[in-house]
Amino acid sequence: MRYVIIGGDAAGMSAAMQLVRKDNQADITVLEKGEHYSYAQCGLPYWIGGEIDSEEKLVARTADTYRTKYGIDARTNHEVTSVDVSKKIVYGDQFEVPYDKLLVASGARPFIPDWKNPDLKGIYTLKTIPDAKRILSEITGQKRNITIIGGGSIGLEIAENVCKDGHQVRILERSARLAMNFDKEMTDHIHEKAIEKGVQLDLNHDIIGFNGDDNGNVTSIETNLSVCETDLVIVAVGVRPNTQFLEGTGIHFDQNGAVRVNRYMETNIDCIYAAGDCATQYNRMIQKDTYAPLGTHANKQGRIAGLNMSGNPRAFKGIVGTQIYKFFELTLARTGLSSREIEEMGFPYKCVQAKLPHVAAYYPTHEPLVIRLQYHAESGAVLGGQFIGTKGVDKRCDVLATALYHGMTMLELEDLDLGYSPPFNSVWDPLQQTARRRS
Repeated sequence: MRYVIIGGDAAGMSAAMQLVRKDNQADITVLEKGEHYSYAQCGLPYWIGGEIDSEEKLVARTADTYRTKYGIDARTNHEVTSVDVSKKIVYGDQFEVPYDKLLVASGARPFIPDWKNPDLKGIYTLKTIPDAKRILSEITGQKRNITIIGGGSIGLEIAENVCKDGHQVRILERSARLAMNFDKEMTDHIHEKAIEKGVQLDLNHDIIGFNGDDNGNVTSIETNLSVCETDLVIVAVGVRPNTQFLEGTGIHFDQNGAVRVNRYMETNIDCIYAAGDCATQYNRMIQKDTYAPLGTHANKQGRIAGLNMSGNPRAFKGIVGTQIYKFFELTLARTGLSSREIEEMGFPYKCVQAKLPHVAAYYPTHEPLVIRLQYHAESGAVLGGQFIGTKGVDKRCDVLATALYHGMTMLELEDLDLGYSPPFNSVWDPLQQTARRRS
């Protein structure tokens, strides 16, 4: 069986390893347009910030490892330009590869809207190791005036990590607040931390474009409200699926260009699968396909794709919308639906919020933990939760994500048997204490 995989990162190589393990006769070719396989994109901000001290630590397995240890034809600098679904051939500028089964795991690319002068020098996005190298070369050893466009998770992670070494940092955000997938009652804590750390927040700014000097270097950003001087820009306003090479194949796409897949990662074209940031993900909370490009989903979907391609059927069970990241000392986490998302669904709902110690209140290391829960006003079903604090956030978010996966109610949260010892928890976990405060 000739398997061809387009994309050599999380989804693609998770699938490839299942094919190696499940099909002893597998002939696997992976076509990667860049130079790196299986690298940790989520670690790039921390490499820029010095928390990770080398590029090598971001690479799980090199292309050469896949070739020599697993017998995979792992090619680099092979960008696919088209696919002929009738002939079952993948094409690039100087190559063509036939397949029996094809996996599209081409990921996503950073999105830059139709702004004026986006090609000026000093304007960057962050998605790949070469991207991070370029940014590092600009900020190492000199103080820069850095503007980050976008106040979502990536923008906040970048802001934290470039704040070091005395750089002046500004975040430009088109909305009225940062982290729009959190409720306003929670984002106030994020704003306070940004201001405390010297990050300038310019909210409600719609970008018009960039201005530059005679040498083509960016010097300022024009918005609907002002002109912001800067000498380096990092754009973090989202990504778009890398699926343009599939035009004309008859493959079905979502509105944003992501490949539509079923629970077995199959597309509507026979013998073609898709997984990861180029594909849709089924959301259990709203019971429909969505687009949530995260490494966790890419690895799971890739593994499922590999199993199904090799004749070992397994369904992707879906996501509940869990996300966690840090912003300076704060840990920010959410799972399920926000208040805005619930309102869009039309559910009757209520919210309850509490600020509690993350362990026993009398234990000397306790830290404040803010928890906000959304639940169905009639059935009591948990609909979502948000968490902000310096300690204990990840544990509570993961417990709630598990509860959401299984459709639990607020009352059932109280019945969970969770670990207790003063250095680790209260006799009633803060998540349960919050659930008990509902009206």
